[in-house]
Amino acid sequence: MKKSDKIFIAGHNGLVGNAFLNLLKKKGFKNIITVEKKKLDLRNSQKVEKFFKNKKIDYMVMSAARAGGIIANSQNQKDFFLDNIEIQNSLLKLALKKRIKRTIFLGTSCIYPKFSKTPIKEESLLTGPLEKTNQCYAIAKISGIKLCEALYEDFNLDLICLMPTNVYGHKDNFDKINGHVIPAIIAKIEEAIKKNRKKIKLLGTGKPIREFIHAEDLASAILFNLQISKSRLKKVFNSKLPLINIGTKDEISIKQLALLIAKFAGFNGKIIFDKTSPDGTFKKNLDSKIINKLGWSHKIHLKYGLKKVIENRRHILK
Repeated sequence: MKKSDKIFIAGHNGLVGNAFLNLLKKKGFKNIITVEKKKLDLRNSQKVEKFFKNKKIDYMVMSAARAGGIIANSQNQKDFFLDNIEIQNSLLKLALKKRIKRTIFLGTSCIYPKFSKTPIKEESLLTGPLEKTNQCYAIAKISGIKLCEALYEDFNLDLICLMPTNVYGHKDNFDKINGHVIPAIIAKIEEAIKKNRKKIKLLGTGKPIREFIHAEDLASAILFNLQISKSRLKKVFNSKLPLINIGTKDEISIKQLALLIAKFAGFNGKIIFDKTSPDGTFKKNLDSKIINKLGWSHKIHLKYGLKKVIENRRHILK
């Protein structure tokens, strides 16, 4: 990979895409390709092909997706299914058409069965039923992996599928209803502080355990996988499509997470859990031995990462 190579980031304004864009700029990459959602609907493969007809792409990172928390997933199943499949299909068709040197497909830990043995290995894919609350999103991502597999095997297209654990960071969706767990908790606490409330209510029992990765760490993992040689990958995967978990071992219960966020945000009120709401999968930490063996490991530990995010929010909201 050269600093002059043309790198297309699909979803550059999102949580992961923006972190990766900033990393590339910091590293001195000169030819970063981005396009605003209003200008190009990535769900439309014909428009995508037309837009890039006379543009060269050396590398592509597929960070564009429709994503959200447990409520958003449960209430918008059709959209989570169709939007993600259509985006993936458009971009993977583009990768084949342009014979892109390497494409990074970003998935999710939700692809693994609900009752997978933890830490979850890559080989657990399609070995059991999925968690109902996010199965449409998960199935869409699984279909993307399988299309990558077909393109890898039938057309020798260079693709790597990365399955990150739960991602958080500065560009998250801080919506108390539709956001993922960390930004949703932060949003509820911010509202409680602003309105001088003495308690907040969170969904579920607080008992499920989650593993988290900061978006900046995931960005570094993406760049690492763009740059790793085919020969090193072949030693690990032989002739199989590289499917790689990206985890951190930063595990914490939702209750302890909420208490930590409250501490950093300066909220001294009571945290109540609505036990009638779904918990989702109890535990889904990832086995990250493959990526660690290849030479990557995370740098931002959860407590420090949360402090950074909350401090950044204070600065924005002033």
